Amino acid sequence: MSGLSQNRVLVATKNEGKAKEFAHALAKLDKTTESLNDYPAFPDIPEDGDTFSANARIKAKAAGDAFGVPVLADDSGLRVEALNGEPGVYSARYAGEKAADEANNAKLLRELAKLALPDAAEPLADGTRLLSAAQFVCALALYDPSTGSFVEAEGTVDGFIADRPHGDGGFGYDPLFWLPQLDRGMAELSKEEKQQIGHRGHALAALIAKLEQDGGLVK
Repeated sequence: MSGLSQNRVLVATKNEGKAKEFAHALAKLDKTTESLNDYPAFPDIPEDGDTFSANARIKAKAAGDAFGVPVLADDSGLRVEALNGEPGVYSARYAGEKAADEANNAKLLRELAKLALPDAAEPLADGTRLLSAAQFVCALALYDPSTGSFVEAEGTVDGFIADRPHGDGGFGYDPLFWLPQLDRGMAELSKEEKQQIGHRGHALAALIAKLEQDGGLVK
């Protein structure tokens, strides 16, 4: 498995936020990254798997077979306990295809508002209520088209959905995701902090550990 032995890594995403996070993380391994934003003519890859892992494999294989290079793909999303795990694999399109982050966040709060949720024992200092336990999930798949093989890993981070946004960093559902262990929102973290505690950071660390164990990571 050649894995990350090449200096160039193609990341199978057109999400600018994800592309920047992976570029920041892989730069520490002296890897340069490209994303599908560098190839605007490449069509969107259908994400019709029923799990995060399945979607990551679908995207990695489609891009890897098309470009003939190892490809790193992820599928990430949010599971909200009070909504029985929604939005799950539909996180990026919760409010509809091509929905903006703001629309997805607004729908999430609307759906939670429909429920008879118990009051939090104590609101945060600014009056924020924590509406439900939640978990961010990231599934990674690194695909090598020369062998047809995958290396996969998953990372998670637990927190709560707040009834109002905190911070102006991050993307997706980050503004609503509260981290009690840090007493901050995900969107209030620096890139370094998010890499350390975030679901993509955890998944990438697990993937790199697998590659090192298999001898597939050349530094």
